[in-house]
Amino acid sequence: MKDHYVDKSVKAKKYLGQHFLTDEAIAQRIAGSLQQLQNVIEIGSGMGVLTKYLLDNQSIGQLKVVEIDKESVDYLLAHYPTLDVYNEDFLQMNLSSVFADKISIIGNFPYNISNQILFKVFDNKDMVDEVVGMFQKEVAQRVVASEGSKTYGILSVLLSAFYDMEYLFTVEPTVFNPPPKVKSAVIRMTRNQTKNLPCDEKLFLRVVKTAFNQRRKMLRSALKALQMDLTAIPPEYMTQRAEQLSVNQFISITKTLEQQI
Repeated sequence: MKDHYVDKSVKAKKYLGQHFLTDEAIAQRIAGSLQQLQNVIEIGSGMGVLTKYLLDNQSIGQLKVVEIDKESVDYLLAHYPTLDVYNEDFLQMNLSSVFADKISIIGNFPYNISNQILFKVFDNKDMVDEVVGMFQKEVAQRVVASEGSKTYGILSVLLSAFYDMEYLFTVEPTVFNPPPKVKSAVIRMTRNQTKNLPCDEKLFLRVVKTAFNQRRKMLRSALKALQMDLTAIPPEYMTQRAEQLSVNQFISITKTLEQQI
């Protein structure tokens, strides 16, 4: 019966953009990277390779898993009958309906929705205290990048404004079924002490996205798309590209512009 489920899950994961981890040592290392253990949500549990190590961790208060593939859900319930499984699309979930308190999120995230997962985390930053996730290596590097790096981008800025970012380790393609064509990496995001930005957050998001939408251009050109008066922005910012600016510099620009809204 197990082989039957594995075969069907391989077909399902191609549709879902997921590669299932087969290396037990890597799975145990990922599960052990969680530090905030009260309320944990695992995304994309698949055949439960992470799940079993999370269940073994007696320090975890409550564990709930989200799995969109029905056959994987059936497998999980057959092997872990007491497990709280949500057969839903994580991107469409109301997280406060799963837990009423702060949560940690963990998972081997499907490559094709990993950015969307991170944007959802950003939207729920007041609730999500920690994320431990496996991503395509290039995505992981981009998320944890600092200003001045060519991989620094929109998610780097938005997430580092509210989270401390750590690149934990690289994962080789050979530990997955089927093996992806790229390397993977595990990162950890831990909520920092910033509750609110000292500027209009919606405008901040708009400024960051606009700046990176034309990242090869200096800000004096890239920010024209905002259709706002840019003359009050410090000139030293305007001659730089988006990848050269820190979170605090983007905040400074936003505070200057918010007087116009």
